[in-house]
Amino acid sequence: MIAAEENVDFRIHVENQTKGRDDVSRKQLRLYQLYSRTSGKHVQVLGRRISAKGEDGDKYAQLLVETDTFGSQVRIKGKETDFYLCMNRKGKLVGKPDGASKECVFIEKVLENNYTALMSAKYSSWYVGFTKKGRPRKGPKTRETQQDVHFLKRYLKGVVEFQRPFKYTTVTKRTKRVRPTKPG
Repeated sequence: MIAAEENVDFRIHVENQTKGRDDVSRKQLRLYQLYSRTSGKHVQVLGRRISAKGEDGDKYAQLLVETDTFGSQVRIKGKETDFYLCMNRKGKLVGKPDGASKECVFIEKVLENNYTALMSAKYSSWYVGFTKKGRPRKGPKTRETQQDVHFLKRYLKGVVEFQRPFKYTTVTKRTKRVRPTKPG
């Protein structure tokens, strides 16, 4: 018999599983807005420019978030512009028409305060962040603990999600079938 270890930490396993792209898992698409904690506005993908100056429900603030891995690797695309949110080698946030490169992949981290931080998959410890005026901050100047990198996911009002939620079925004890009586 194998003895189970106490205090097993699965973070290492999850990190190893999320490093590579997964062709087996089903791709998931979600449509929502990212609310910036510092600017008080929503993240916008305006073609090649990125900002956090969008109002609630703004067409440029609607983001399609694609996941195709076991873990939390995401690609963020502006619904209106079809440009992807990417981070170049200098740490600048830019919009690109093709999101296939590793620069456009981010690791989504849910923090202890229930905010979400987006860390670059290519440049470890560089985060997506915005100033109080809604301007993007460069990746090397950001840390997970800074409020500049904290976001809330906000679903659009009245919009149904692309993917239907998983429905659980309840297993009950099988009851005795009642046979219909024959007329006669």
